[in-house]
Amino acid sequence: MDLTHTLMNSLPAVSRLALVYAPRRAREQTLALLALDARLAELMRGSSEPMLAQLRLAWWREALERPTTGWPEGEPIFAALRSWQGQHSALVPLVDGWEALTAPPPLEANALKAFAEGRAAGSAALARTVGAEDNVEEARSLGRMWALEDLNMRLSRSDERELARTLAVEEPLALPRTGRALRPLRVIAALSRRRRVAANEAAASSPGAVVEALRRGLLGL
Repeated sequence: MDLTHTLMNSLPAVSRLALVYAPRRAREQTLALLALDARLAELMRGSSEPMLAQLRLAWWREALERPTTGWPEGEPIFAALRSWQGQHSALVPLVDGWEALTAPPPLEANALKAFAEGRAAGSAALARTVGAEDNVEEARSLGRMWALEDLNMRLSRSDERELARTLAVEEPLALPRTGRALRPLRVIAALSRRRRVAANEAAASSPGAVVEALRRGLLGL
């Protein structure tokens, strides 16, 4: 199995569907971001204690702060991140955002907002690395929407989910328009919202979701 298929298989369904709409010139960079985010999510799920999660996140933070020559061999995410042409350190805030979720429960609004800003920063960094500098702020907004909508399905406590829902509905209803290189972010934000509104994981992979992804990703609507 090649690198692309290995990383694709690591993605949640929403991310896999969104990646379909990445143009060739931006596909590997987008895959790297989505795969890193998925790995950090898996790391959080697999850590029995917050301190263990923090130690594992610190490893990724330190790796992203190093030049590519200091990376270990054999890690598919690092191989994909080489497509970022040395701009990978801009993804450190994504790690910081995930670390915000290791705060003691119940998570407060500042922790959820910190997570959202981490994904927002990662999305803005993607815009820069694929040459979409004119859409950096739109990418940041989409990353924030993606994060807040996603929290509604990710959090286990009902009070935390309700807080995340409150924060999500405060975001603009209309998705920011972007060029083709960033349309996967529009798709992932739209499908995450669809899943939250339906309160059903399957809502992001239903036939209706595929139609919505087509509208957002191919037609740019």
